[in-house]
Parts: sequence; structure tokens; C-alpha cells
Amino acid sequence: SVAARWASSSPSGLSMAATQQLNPNADVLKSGQASLMNINAARGLQDVLKSNLGPKGTLKMLVGGAGDIKLTKDGNTLLHEMQIQNPTACMIARIATAQDDITGDGTTSAVLVVGEMMKQAERHLSDGVHPRLLCEGIELAKTSLLEYIDRTALAKDCADRDLLLQIAQCSLRTKMHRELADMFTAICVDAVLTIRKPDTPLDLHMVEIMHMQHKAGTDSRLVKGLVLDHGGRHPGMPKQLSKVRVLTINYDLEYMRSEVNSGFYYSNAEEREKMVQAERKWVDDKTKLIIDLKRKACGEGETMVVINQKGIDPLALDLLAKEGILALRRAKRRNMERITLACGGEQVNSIDDMTPEVLGYAEEVSEQTLGEETYTFLEGVSNPFSCTILIKGAHPHVISQIKEAVRDGLRAVSNAVTDGQLLPGAGGIEVLCHAHLMEYRKKVQGRAKLGVQTFADALLVIPKTLADNAGYDAQDALLKLQEEQEAGSPKVGLDVETGEPLDPCAAGLWDNFRVKRQMLDSAAVIAAQLLLVDEVIRAGKQMKKG
Repeated sequence: SVAARWASSSPSGLSMAATQQLNPNADVLKSGQASLMNINAARGLQDVLKSNLGPKGTLKMLVGGAGDIKLTKDGNTLLHEMQIQNPTACMIARIATAQDDITGDGTTSAVLVVGEMMKQAERHLSDGVHPRLLCEGIELAKTSLLEYIDRTALAKDCADRDLLLQIAQCSLRTKMHRELADMFTAICVDAVLTIRKPDTPLDLHMVEIMHMQHKAGTDSRLVKGLVLDHGGRHPGMPKQLSKVRVLTINYDLEYMRSEVNSGFYYSNAEEREKMVQAERKWVDDKTKLIIDLKRKACGEGETMVVINQKGIDPLALDLLAKEGILALRRAKRRNMERITLACGGEQVNSIDDMTPEVLGYAEEVSEQTLGEETYTFLEGVSNPFSCTILIKGAHPHVISQIKEAVRDGLRAVSNAVTDGQLLPGAGGIEVLCHAHLMEYRKKVQGRAKLGVQTFADALLVIPKTLADNAGYDAQDALLKLQEEQEAGSPKVGLDVETGEPLDPCAAGLWDNFRVKRQMLDSAAVIAAQLLLVDEVIRAGKQMKKG
């Protein structure tokens, strides 16, 4: 027919025919359908995550295949745990979770901005604007916006504890309920300040996050020292010690077999007995070296803990227990590094030439048993450049929710300390960026203006969603914010308690500089790439068998 001939002679028709020739089993979506699929997928993902944004956001319940339940409002967790089938939605989810991996936050915002940008672009595409022109405008807007953010970021003294408390509170209140968030705010800030060394990049691996299924979430605390998830291996060893010298060793205190295949032959029972005694004497001599060091190094009222990365045999444990020494064997390697950082001293690999200088110090060492798990607490350490956040909760899903929130809180504080710059929160930076892009639009020539307009309008989804989730009229709240901004007022943030404009800087509502910068950059890139897709080809080898 004429229609069929025309379809095969049009560029997309030719392209489609070419794909069908290469792979007759391929599924092909042409330009209009491809754009529509991408826009619908972005909007669908946006609708799922929209209600989670901000301190008034709602929770999602994820039910696994085995019936396990997870309650969360963390965008990163949702995107990781949800089974997303649509290829476009899957791509947006990957970009958003990469945002979390890089900066620790901003996942939900990234998805919302991408979804809104696709929604705004749909109007222009339906009017016949070529996607390439829109993408050029979005690219220009992104470049201008990043320069604006770099210019307007507020340089702050990010070593100030009160400021860091405000930053952590902003992050944590969006992840869990207020009472718990306010308690963990101080824990996260103190943890980062504990491990902070001047002129050295922050290493958050030095903050161990341990959990105990015990009591309630409000019983969680920061241990300025270490919590090890194993205890002494001898019933006669002390459970509570004070004024403790800490010896960390990486040495076998059990009989070692020879590395080459060798045999020992004896002709009578006495020779066998002598060999057994010689084997035992080797381990006992090494153990006595540790006991001698304790007697030499420990003053009155002081005692000793031995933490070994390798094994200690039962008879050696018995000798140490008689001397009142607590010994832990087969400690994890990451804990060994932290112990020397927290308690001082150094790790010993040969125990023949030990001196009192290799010992660390802790004010208190105690052991606590919960069910089958044993935990050892080292507290009151001399130079705590490592610490432990001990999370308690009555149920595994409560513990996992707190763990995710704490990880984000730590990253927020760490980002602020590293950047030394902050941006106004509560939707304030988005309102300012929108105003900047509307000014910049006047300088752009031609239809690329539409791309700038698209990006500018998409940014307003953040304050609108914050208002929606708090139960206020989104348009009303947004107009009030824009009026304040045009009047030159600092009240560009949304107060989620009253629905009125507020000054985010005065209220202590801050956004991380690197989180916002990364979010705007990645959202613009992914939206531009999706708009340029004019054909989706599902041409896997497994398609349509037979």
C-alpha cells in the first residue's frame, strides 16, 4: 500500500527496516514512541519517589521474595531494592544511585529533577521542537548554573560543632522520625570530629557501625573507642577491666605445623612424651614472654588485654587467664588497624623483642553477652582517631533503617567538613537557581531558550514537592517563595511546619555543596541523553525464541 511504501522510504522507516533485516526478532520503538516511553518511565519513577522527599515525606514498605519487610524513605535503598523492569527507569535509577555512591545523598532529588525535566520537555516536543535544540539549551543552562552555584556557595567554618549539628539534623530528619534523628545528629557529628585529623582527608572507614538487636533505638550511643564483635575465649578470664594496657599482636600462640612435609619418628613412649613436652614448651615460652611483659609494664591497679589476629591455644589461654589477662583471638584485620589508631601503641609481629612502648592504653575494657553474641568494649582510649557508633533496636528492620540514615548523616557532615562551603536548604537554592536561569534565558538566542526554560521549571519540583508532602498547596507556596526572592528577601526556603517562606540560613537549614552540584550535573546529563533517544531496539539473542 501507499502508506507502507511511505513508511519504508521515511528515515525512521528505513532505520526500522534495517534493524529488522539485521535481526528479524528485534522489537523496535520508533521516534515518537521511544520519546514517549522514556518520558513515561521518568515520570513513573518520579511519582514513586515523590512522596518520600523532605522531613514530612512518607515511608515505603518493601516486601522481599521471602516475605522479609523493609520500611524506608531513603531513595537510594528504594532504587536498589525495587525490581525495575523498564530499561529507561533502570538507567535513571543507576545514575541516581551513583549520585549516592559519590556524595552520600541527593538520590530522590536527582530522580525528581530528571522526571520533571522530561515532563517539561514533553510540551515542547509535542509542539515539534527538535530534541537536539532542547538538549543544547539544557547544556547551556547546566554550565551557567554550575558557575552560579560555585559563585554563590557560602564559605563557612565547617569545624564549628553547632553548624555541623544543623547540617546533620537536616540530613537525618529526612530519613527517620524527629526524636531519633535529633539523638543521632550529635552522634554523627561527634563521630566525624573524633576521627578528624588536621591536614588529612577524612576516612569514614575509621567509624565502625555496629548493631545489637537489643533494647530500643534511643539506647544507641557513640563509643569513643572500639566495640569488637567477639570476646574472651576462656571462662576464667575477667569480664570487666579498668586501667588496661592493650597489646595487639599478629602471632600464632598455638603449635605450628612445619610448612614442608616432615615426619617425627620415635621408638618408645618416653621419646614420644619428650616430643609432646617440646611442642608444648615452645608455645608456653612465647606465652610467658607476654606474661613477663605484663609484669614489667603494668603498674599497681593496671592490667592487660591481648588482642591477637591469629590463634591462641586452650592451654595458653589458661596461662593468661591465671595471670588475669583478657585474651581475644582471631580478631578481624580492620579492627587491628583501628585498635592501634584508637589506643596508641603498635601491632607486634614478633614477640621475642617486645618492650612496654608497643602497648596501647584504654581506661576501661568490658565484655557484654547477648544471646550467642559476645561484644568487647574498649573505652576511654588515649587518642581516639577511631570510634564506633553502636546502634541498638528491637527489630532488624528498625536497625537497618537507622543504619542507612546514620551512613547518610556521616557523609553529610564529612562533605561539609571537606568542602567548607554550604548552600541554603529547604528548597531555597532551587528557587535562587530558577531565578538565575530565567535571567540567563534572556541572553540565549533562538530555540535553545526553550531548553533553558525546561531546566529552570524542572528545578521548582523540589520546593513544590516539599510543600505537597507537608500538606500545603504547592502553587501557593511556590508563588510566595518567588515573590520573596523577587523582592530581594533572604526568605527563599519553605517552612514545612507553617507553609510560609523562611530564611534557611537563619533557620540552620543547609544543603551540601557537592551533593547539589553533583545532582544538578547528573540530572541534566541523563535528561539530555534520554531526550536524544529516537529509537529503542530490544534485539537480545534470547528474544522470541521459536
